[in-house]
Order: sequence, then C-alpha cells, then structure tokens
Amino acid sequence: MVNSFEDIPARDRVIVALDCGIEEAFDLADQLQGKATWMKVGMTLFYANGPAIVYALKERGFKVFLDLKFHDIPHQVEGAAYAAAGSGADMLTMHTVGGVDMMAAAQKGAERAAAEYGHEVPATLGITVLTSMNDAALAETGVSRAMADQVVVLAEQAKRAGISGVVASPQEAARLREILGPDAYIVTPGVRPAGAAKGDQSRVATPAEAFANGASHIVVGRPITQADDPAAAFEAIAAEL
Repeated sequence: MVNSFEDIPARDRVIVALDCGIEEAFDLADQLQGKATWMKVGMTLFYANGPAIVYALKERGFKVFLDLKFHDIPHQVEGAAYAAAGSGADMLTMHTVGGVDMMAAAQKGAERAAAEYGHEVPATLGITVLTSMNDAALAETGVSRAMADQVVVLAEQAKRAGISGVVASPQEAARLREILGPDAYIVTPGVRPAGAAKGDQSRVATPAEAFANGASHIVVGRPITQADDPAAAFEAIAAEL
C-alpha cells in the first residue's frame, strides 16, 4: 500500500530519543539543531523537568514527540492529553490496552487544547506491544495470541478510537500499513543501524527496513545519542535512507 509519508524527506521522519538528563539533552539538541527535525521526550526527561523541556526544545526549532504512554480511566487521560497538547507537544502516546473509550478521550483532550492554545492538533499514537517484549514475555501477561495478531487487534482498536496511528515494532509495520491505510502514523522504535547493538530491544530492524515496511517515522536513540559524534551518526542514518 502507498505510504503518504514517503513524500516527506527521510531526515524529517527520524525521531531522536533523548532518554537522558537535561544537560545531556540540551547538548545533543545543540549538536543536532539544523539537522534533526524531531526529538523524543520520554518519562525520564519529562518527569525530572516537566513541560519546560518541551518549551525549550520547541524554542530551538524542534518538533517534540512526548512519549508518556498514558494509561488510566478516560477522564484522567483526556486531561493528560489536554495538558500535553497545551505544552506544544507535536506527538503524544497512550497504551492501546486502555481501550477504545480511553483513546477517544485522549483525542478529545488533544483537540480541545489545540483549539484553545492555537496549536496544531498533535499526532495521537497508541502503543501496541512494547518493542522490548518477545513472545514469551507477552504470554506471561496472559495474552494467548501470537505477537503479530495481538498488535493487529490493538491497532484496529486504535483505528476505531479515531486516533492518528500507532507505535509498533518495524517487524509489524507492513501489516499495519495495510490495515490502517496510507495516512496513519506508524512510528517504530527498535530501529538499529546494521551492526549496532540491540540493547534492551527484542523486535528490531534497520532504518531502511523500517521505512520499507511502511513506517511513517522511526525512533533512534542510543545509536545516535551515544555515538562519539551524534551529528555524524544522525547524518549517516539520514544518508542511508
């Protein structure tokens, strides 16, 4: 299936994961300014610094993927999405296992904040199955479906809820592109350049493989942020794509 994101330059579809402290985050941002478009702020960075980190990255010209993985009753998640969108985040996440009503509430909160603050509505993404999990780990949670089937079931619920797309491993991206259509966001962590260490990821692919499989965006952390020259590492990935 056609992927409508293919017209966007590849470097603008690479999200750099800032899973670190604030000083290191700002150092990386300064090195990547003018090169990378997206920065991911996860729990480690956000819980230590709050919305100020989103403001600071936006002031430096980056788009911000605020990856806090909301999972609560719909009322709480609507409020969380409202606050996240109000901070200026361009992309936010929730766990699909929270259900259709919870995901729809997140969409409602994001849209309400965008209207009130004059922002674009952020992309709203449902986490399917964490890329650190393998089949055995999934089975231990009580899920009897195969990994790929569980991801599909959760992605279909995200589609019903009306959110922008999903987060899934690059190994599931091709099937999800067929199900969700050309305009859905399919953001894939677990992306490693050829020869890079897997770290704590189980379901991985190279950047080129992830895009070929239908990903709209890829998330790359340690291969860039822990490189001797993060800017050169980012450029090498962008060149591969």
